[in-house]
Amino acid sequence: MNWNISPVAYDHPDADRLRREQRRELDARYGSSDHEPGTPPSADDVPVFLLATDPSGRAIACGGLRPLDETIVGAHSVEIKRMYVAPHARGTGVATVLLRALETAAAELGARRVVLETGTQQPDAIRFYEREGYETIPLFGSYIGGPQSRCFGRSVSAVRPTGL
Repeated sequence: MNWNISPVAYDHPDADRLRREQRRELDARYGSSDHEPGTPPSADDVPVFLLATDPSGRAIACGGLRPLDETIVGAHSVEIKRMYVAPHARGTGVATVLLRALETAAAELGARRVVLETGTQQPDAIRFYEREGYETIPLFGSYIGGPQSRCFGRSVSAVRPTGL
C-alpha cells in the first residue's frame, strides 16, 4: 500500500478526529474514561505528531512524540503518544510504517530511546509492539503502580531502515 506519512499540528482536524476515535474505543474496552494516568498529551508537549493518509488522502492513522524529563526513564527519551490506526486500516501494514516514521523522528529529535505505555486490555497493541522489537520495561512516571499499564521501550539505534 502507498501511504503518506506527514507531520501535522497536534490539533490538526484529522488528528483530532482520530484521537477522538481512539478515546471512544479505549473507553469501551476499559468500561470508563478513566484509564490513562498522568497528564494528557497536548499541543504544548507533543512537538511531533504524524498523520498517515491512504492514497485517497483519508487520514487512517496517527501518533506523536512527547519528550520526557531525564528523571523519568533516563536521558534523551521520548514517549510515543496517541498511536492509533482506524479499524478499517488495521492489518494493512500502516502501523509499522507509522511506527518507523515515529522512531526516525525521535532520532532526529536527538532521542536515544523510545518508550510507550499501552494497556492490559489492548492485547493487539502489546503483540504489535513486541513483534516490532519493543521490550517490556518497568512502569515509569505516572504509570508506576498502574494495574492496567504495560510499558515498552526500544533503543533508537535498534531502528531498522524503512526506505521512506
